[in-house]
Amino acid sequence: MKERPILFSGPMVRALLAGTKTQTRRIYKGTPKIDGEQHPDGSGETWTEWGRCPYGVPGDRLFVRENGWQRPERTPKMMREGADTWAPYYYDADGLSEQDAVEFKAWGFKRRPSIHMPRWASRITLEIDSVRVERLQEISRGDAMDEGCPFPNMATGDDPRHWYAQIWESINGAGSWDANPWVWVLTFRRLDAEKS
Repeated sequence: MKERPILFSGPMVRALLAGTKTQTRRIYKGTPKIDGEQHPDGSGETWTEWGRCPYGVPGDRLFVRENGWQRPERTPKMMREGADTWAPYYYDADGLSEQDAVEFKAWGFKRRPSIHMPRWASRITLEIDSVRVERLQEISRGDAMDEGCPFPNMATGDDPRHWYAQIWESINGAGSWDANPWVWVLTFRRLDAEKS
């Protein structure tokens, strides 16, 4: 079992914490090799050689990196003024305000974009259940819901794939949905949720 970092945006972190996100899609670098043979699982699909997934294989773990603020070393003066109650790390996904950011800066907190979040500050650990490759627009309604769709009525009403297309473009840029890239599809379960 290996452990690797994975970055998530604020809305996706909130979906992970709420237990509504059990899948993620990440751009596949390159093009899978398709040789025309039948896939050995008997599904009738053509065999695709994916290569090694950079996020891992079933059983591997992912620790979530997210934007936040890291507390500075506390001085005696800071402790007298209430720093003894400060957490070591504050997460943007928890709804921090602009005023919070101003106060963090004034006290010397370090702004940490997700890519630079230290491992010890990660509060979410995921275990990979399955890995596959598909075209982005092949996402099913159920998979779009598993991506963390916040609207439960979309399971039977409006198409949750429309919501997912908007989320995808907000993260990956205009036109990224229409480009229909190959993506890694990871399904996972949240380990730290089992402890709570």
